[in-house]
Amino acid sequence: MDKKTILTPQEAMQYSPLTLAFLGDSVYEQLVRASLVLEANMAVGKLHELAVKKVCAPYQARAAHFLCENGFDEQELYIFKRGRNANGINAPKSAKNSDYRAATGLETVFGYLTLIGKSERCEQLFEIIVTNIKE
Repeated sequence: MDKKTILTPQEAMQYSPLTLAFLGDSVYEQLVRASLVLEANMAVGKLHELAVKKVCAPYQARAAHFLCENGFDEQELYIFKRGRNANGINAPKSAKNSDYRAATGLETVFGYLTLIGKSERCEQLFEIIVTNIKE
């Protein structure tokens, strides 16, 4: 995002948690894909297979729980809880509701941080995730 589109924290908080999660989902997936491409030059099918393992609800839920204890600051924890507890979250049959809610909370944080221009913080949190959460 360029400087003209960066919001204040107060402006970003005006968005619904699910709207923040909508954005955060793409931010998180882009970080996953970039890290996989930079890790090794491999077939696209293999890249997709590896990406799916890191963007699925159970993996993101483990990451979210780890960050709640070891990474989020107070504001990020608040944003996470807003996303996790949002109304209108319907988990697919392939995921547990609690995992899907935690994953939504994680994506909410990534969306919020992106809107307020803290992409470096997104990268820091992502690095904490890939360093500490195994598939």
